[in-house]
Amino acid sequence: MYIPHTRYTWCMSEPVVESMAEVRKHLADAIDRARREDTPTVITRRGKEEAVLVDIDEYRRLRRIEEQAEEDWLNQLADAAEAEGTEGSVSLEEMAAEIRARRD
Repeated sequence: MYIPHTRYTWCMSEPVVESMAEVRKHLADAIDRARREDTPTVITRRGKEEAVLVDIDEYRRLRRIEEQAEEDWLNQLADAAEAEGTEGSVSLEEMAAEIRARRD
């Protein structure tokens, strides 16, 4: 699968780690850092990493990658199922009827 690289892949800085209280005090700065400097902010609560603040374009790019990976995986499953053939398989309707019959 080809994943197009954008400026984020090559230029994203190491994340800044800040507590939720720090981010709350300086939210605009964290957003500006994500947008202008391509620097994500890892937000912690009680020392545990809870969330990451990233630029909206980076978020959308990551979602597209996730969706494409899921689609590719489903296509691979469908191809594997098709390669196995249909002998011994049942339709969804037949499976539903079997489940209803077992409940009765």
